[in-house]
Amino acid sequence: MKFAAAPFASILAVLALGVAALPAQAQNAGQIERVRGGASCPGCNLFQAELSGFEGAGRNFAGARLRQADLSLSVMNRTRFSNADLRDVEAYGGVFSGSNFSGADLTNASFVGTYLQGANFSGAALSGTNLSGAQLDRATGLTQGQLNRACGDAATVLPGGLSVPSC
Repeated sequence: MKFAAAPFASILAVLALGVAALPAQAQNAGQIERVRGGASCPGCNLFQAELSGFEGAGRNFAGARLRQADLSLSVMNRTRFSNADLRDVEAYGGVFSGSNFSGADLTNASFVGTYLQGANFSGAALSGTNLSGAQLDRATGLTQGQLNRACGDAATVLPGGLSVPSC
């Protein structure tokens, strides 16, 4: 069976334009609304979610995509963020005591003035993470290697024997 090159190329061009016209799935509005309603949402796409002031203690966001989300002034004690994408998150003044950030990517996140007592950071990526004024003195899983890639200030409180470069 032979195909004419011109009609076949036209069909491919039309298909390519149709795919390009589809809206990008940057976030899942339904999942964000469920979270705002109090649901856990492991593996959800919460990209750029506006969750400032959110109260969600004990929720499960393991493996979720929270990249560029606003978690400022939120209270999320004992929340599971293990293996989540938290790159570029803004968590200014939030309370995350006892939360699990193991294996999470916190690259370029801002935890300025955040309360992280007892939080678990085992294997978390902290490259460019701003910990200025954060309370981490009972945090677990933190290594000097992780902190060397982050930054803080004189008000940052760390577990004994650890330090963080200045921002």
